[in-house]
Amino acid sequence: MKLFITFISAFLLFGMAQAQSKLPVVMLDCYFNHETRVKPDGSTERFHYIWEETDQPGWSILASVFKEAGAKTASLEMAPDKSNLKGADIYIIVDPDDLKDNPKPNIIQKKHAAAIKDWVSKGGVLVLMGNDTANCDLPGLNRIAGEFGIKFTDKNRNMVVNNQLEMGKVMLDVPNEIFSKTKKAYLKEISIIEVEKPAKAVISKDGEVIIAVSGIGKGTVFAVGDPWLYNEYVDGKKLPAEYENLNAAKELVSWLITRIPENKGK
Repeated sequence: MKLFITFISAFLLFGMAQAQSKLPVVMLDCYFNHETRVKPDGSTERFHYIWEETDQPGWSILASVFKEAGAKTASLEMAPDKSNLKGADIYIIVDPDDLKDNPKPNIIQKKHAAAIKDWVSKGGVLVLMGNDTANCDLPGLNRIAGEFGIKFTDKNRNMVVNNQLEMGKVMLDVPNEIFSKTKKAYLKEISIIEVEKPAKAVISKDGEVIIAVSGIGKGTVFAVGDPWLYNEYVDGKKLPAEYENLNAAKELVSWLITRIPENKGK
């Protein structure tokens, strides 16, 4: 009987491990975006758009949205290449560092863009989130984006003054392939996007592209000029309920997961 119970336990654990291994992997870049700060005890810590961070600049809520959708999160602390991207289904690069963020930033090079392009062509789902020109290495980010017909420009918009939140309004309730339930979102200090084939605009404001999608081969690229889904703007504390960033995050996550091909990498 003990042997039978041991066998069943091992079988169940194996099944659980197999199921866990099949979950989509969402890899967050922590190499190009690698900001640190000094803690009260004098030690340093990573912060700004990372999964584990629960305060305003963190992405802990977005991590929960991915997990609730059946994915698992991971972080990539090294430069992306063919080997370490292979295990990722979705790869997110947000707000790569400039000199203001990091005295020794890891700048995106052509070799990184080439590795990412190859990974996308085999079925990878790439998410690029820029920022306004004063807070992001847009030239570096464009080395990747340009491979897919996308350019983050030096033109900024939604430059919100004080608490005039209406200046950050972006309407999502237009016919598009990603957002079907979310009406209004909040994005501030956005880098406007330019697109050429194979890229196309998804969401625009006053004729200027806010969100675009593209892709090559089996893969997909999602691009937006702002890291708009960090805790400060999805926790429901700062923004009035009319700004539905959390709902937008859920719809985006669902869409990204559906873009993962069943035969990815084959």
